[in-house]
Amino acid sequence: MVSYSALLTHCKSLLEKPTTDKFARLTEVCVYLQKEVVVYDWVGFYMANHAKKTLHLKAFAGIPTDHEVIPFGKGICGQVAVTNDNFIVDDVSAQDNYIACDMHVKSEIVIPLFSKGENIGQIDIDSNKIKAFTEKDAIFLEQLNTVIAEKLF
Repeated sequence: MVSYSALLTHCKSLLEKPTTDKFARLTEVCVYLQKEVVVYDWVGFYMANHAKKTLHLKAFAGIPTDHEVIPFGKGICGQVAVTNDNFIVDDVSAQDNYIACDMHVKSEIVIPLFSKGENIGQIDIDSNKIKAFTEKDAIFLEQLNTVIAEKLF
């Protein structure tokens, strides 16, 4: 059983490390979450470039992806950049606007990252299991993104 409270506490400690590179700290969070949560097969942070209307992969853990830049509106991440809403996909094969990063991915969750009221990016998590994510994951990731915004942005 996943203890979201323990995960959040450990992530806070990673974010408070005395390093100036915020994306190195985000990478540590990605690595930790991928290791600790069995259904989190790929964890990454995409940051928004509002001028170009693109998302840019800045930190991740898992299989490398060719999708390092995603236009707003394209794929699940791109949709979240436009809507500012959480998006849980139980089965990616049922999504018309899904960008396949790995043929083993079955489900995905994307939670926007807000700083000062603006969507500056998002956490994107893929799982090789159908229906891997619940509302509890969404709440935990919202809390994590709040801490990230406070500590890094």
